[in-house]
Amino acid sequence: MIEREFYTIVRDIVKSEPFLRMRAYRHHVKSNVYAHSLRVAYYCYRHAKRHPQRYNCAELVRGALLHDYYLYDWHEMRPGRRLHLFTHPREALSNARRDYPTLTPTQEDIIRHHMFPVLPFPPRTRAGWVVCFYDKLAAMRDYSGKNTRTCRKK
Repeated sequence: MIEREFYTIVRDIVKSEPFLRMRAYRHHVKSNVYAHSLRVAYYCYRHAKRHPQRYNCAELVRGALLHDYYLYDWHEMRPGRRLHLFTHPREALSNARRDYPTLTPTQEDIIRHHMFPVLPFPPRTRAGWVVCFYDKLAAMRDYSGKNTRTCRKK
């Protein structure tokens, strides 16, 4: 069961039409972008709850949720999408700025730099490093098929 606080933080995003469409976009072989993003956000939520003095929980979770907010299926060959691995953070940030204009600088850093070390631009914030770590962990789970549940009860 998802903790009530987590759901309160993410509710407006996960119920939005663009975010719901991400369920149709395949991601990391055995997952979709929606499930992957939700998993990363929940891992970050649990991390922030373990270290409340270090993180603004809502800021970290919402940034994590939007880290792959690029809103297209990158498996479909379209002009300019061949380099998805390198360009999707920029696309995700552009979409997030458009749809959630109250993004904080920390959330922008999370979205822009979540692909480190694949891209040579490290995060500038502690929250950005946390999302980098949990994004890689969630991706490994996506590839291995260990997607039993995104969120677990405490």
